[in-house]
Amino acid sequence: MSVSRSRSMRPRALTALTTALLAALSLTVPLSTAHAASTPVRGTAHMGMGVLAHDGQDGSPAPTAVTRTEGVDVSAYQGNVAWSTLWSSGVRWAYTKATEGTYYTNPYFAQQYNGSYNVGMIRAAYHFATPDTAGGATQANYFVDHGGGWSKDGRTLPGTLDIEWNPYGAACYGKSTSAMVSWIADFLKTYKARTGRDAVVYTATSWWSQCTGDYGGFASSNPLWIAKYASDPGTLPAGWDFYTMWQYTSSGPTVGDHDRFNGAPDRVVALANG
Repeated sequence: MSVSRSRSMRPRALTALTTALLAALSLTVPLSTAHAASTPVRGTAHMGMGVLAHDGQDGSPAPTAVTRTEGVDVSAYQGNVAWSTLWSSGVRWAYTKATEGTYYTNPYFAQQYNGSYNVGMIRAAYHFATPDTAGGATQANYFVDHGGGWSKDGRTLPGTLDIEWNPYGAACYGKSTSAMVSWIADFLKTYKARTGRDAVVYTATSWWSQCTGDYGGFASSNPLWIAKYASDPGTLPAGWDFYTMWQYTSSGPTVGDHDRFNGAPDRVVALANG
């Protein structure tokens, strides 16, 4: 009788065990799926992608007596841009994402880069750095070879190195502060050798402090484009006493992230001319 009872209980015990295992699996699958969904696809990074998560939400520049010139930065995320509308709204300069790492070029680059120029804007290109995928010199060459060059036509600004939080993994791309400084130096040195111009450095103060250890050696030659979504740019990264450009919002009117050049339009032209 006891044997019969024991055998009759086995299916129930197995059923209970199976149910428990399935329940455990059902808890783990959504978590792994959510993790995968939270990591963007390589190539989709854009200027300021990490700012919202790490360094502010949105900005509306406080009134100032200093003349600033409105600009915009765009990537493939914006698709074909209505440049004439932006021009009518007062935007006078624009940066377009050209490249990322050594594995991505913006499929909308021609429309965005040439479209801004054709409506009268001063234009330029930027490179989203991924220091964990290739060296600084290699990425600088890739950038110049795919739209990041410069010409002294009075309408083209020097290229920008977008160096910020890693959207695909560890914030500092797995590099020590000294290794990060060396990577940036290699990029900037190579860009100047290829184009004759010092690249603009786009970054956020908190990232710069964390990932370069407050290195101040680039300020004497490379213009600063500060990312800060607030009413003012706040404390600047080590070495820089002033900013050349300021990205103040990711939700500007019409399209793209909006920016201010620290000066009147003639100063934008002066930077373009070198």
